[in-house]
Amino acid sequence: MIGLAVFFAVMGAASNAVGTAFQRKAASAVPTGGGLRLLLALARHPVWLAGICGVVASAAFQALALVNGPLALVQPLFIMELPFALLIAGSLMHRGLPARGWAAVAGVVAGLALVLVAASPSGSHDQAPMVRWVPALIGCLGAMAGAFALARPGRSPLLRAAALAAAAAIGNALTAALLKSASGILAADGFAAFLTTWQTYGFAVVGVCSLLLLENALQAGSLAASQPALTIGDATVSLLLGVTLFGEHIRTGVWLLPELAGAGLIVWGVLRLIRVVPHAQQTLAGDTVPASPGGRVPDPADGRVDG
Repeated sequence: MIGLAVFFAVMGAASNAVGTAFQRKAASAVPTGGGLRLLLALARHPVWLAGICGVVASAAFQALALVNGPLALVQPLFIMELPFALLIAGSLMHRGLPARGWAAVAGVVAGLALVLVAASPSGSHDQAPMVRWVPALIGCLGAMAGAFALARPGRSPLLRAAALAAAAAIGNALTAALLKSASGILAADGFAAFLTTWQTYGFAVVGVCSLLLLENALQAGSLAASQPALTIGDATVSLLLGVTLFGEHIRTGVWLLPELAGAGLIVWGVLRLIRVVPHAQQTLAGDTVPASPGGRVPDPADGRVDG
């Protein structure tokens, strides 16, 4: 069961990476704007629709993974979306990954493996009582609203992108928790029960809101601002929801040391990927970046010149 959960989660991360690459390319081609107008503008682009197909496939793989394993195991594996997205987008744009980029990918993979082996998530249940759902929903939705308020127009692009990405990450984690519960009902009681449970409509609504927040985060600022919040936030909130909602267990005590070391490796790898991969943000968006007169390329993450 755990092996199947890992397999489906990795497939979900790869599918989501395909969707991310195409969505970012489409987001770069529409005028600045937010809300429903942004989605309507994006829907006119076949590239964005192809990205949505990737997201739908990812959701199917995610549901299969969550049926077979704990939330605290499945969602952190979606950290692999970033290196997958860079590899896929780089292939589409005929831009290779340099040696430093591969080192960063290795750091992300090693850190993720260290965290999951040390934490050893186990003991998952498909359902949670309402006494657990209510505070989880209030906490997640309240945090999303707070992050959205922090990203109001007029704030710096860096802050807006990070805040919107954090809200999207929390929404993604909550969507996964609702999807896990709804998928468990589907597996146990059939399609009719799946259509009558509130979790089914909950994950649909929260999932759409998270998608909208993600699209706005991609437009608000650089990848360096949004991706760490998306990557780390989703995994962290998912781990907390797995423990508090579904009774999942992770190892603590001395095991916290390798878990923290692994988390540090993941953060280093994500930041390094964004900063050292040539044209990282443009590779994902499909743009062309002109070289400076000295033959060097501006770093899209922070405006410095990367030699």
